[in-house]
Amino acid sequence: MRYFAWFIRIVLFLLFLAFAIKNTDAVVMNGLLGGRWESPLIVMLLLFFVVGVLLGVMAMTFHVIGVKRELAETRKALRLYTDRPEPKQADRVEPAEPLDAVV
Repeated sequence: MRYFAWFIRIVLFLLFLAFAIKNTDAVVMNGLLGGRWESPLIVMLLLFFVVGVLLGVMAMTFHVIGVKRELAETRKALRLYTDRPEPKQADRVEPAEPLDAVV
């Protein structure tokens, strides 16, 4: 199974490499304020992929922080609940005779 996983990784790497080699044509990105940037298409694709991943991570950061805060509050409440002494229960009364002896 390990060899198969490495085979798949190598095949995917070669496919991505072939994709990158095929997309070396220069493209121009025009900015909003008249800026202009010319670079190979694969560089542009990689740049926008990385920017998208970073924006996704930043967006999830706020959610993760909120979940961690809620978890900390829940653990604190659980600690307060479990630190209370248990109420005393009445002593258990045992029957005088076993119940299966009654006819």
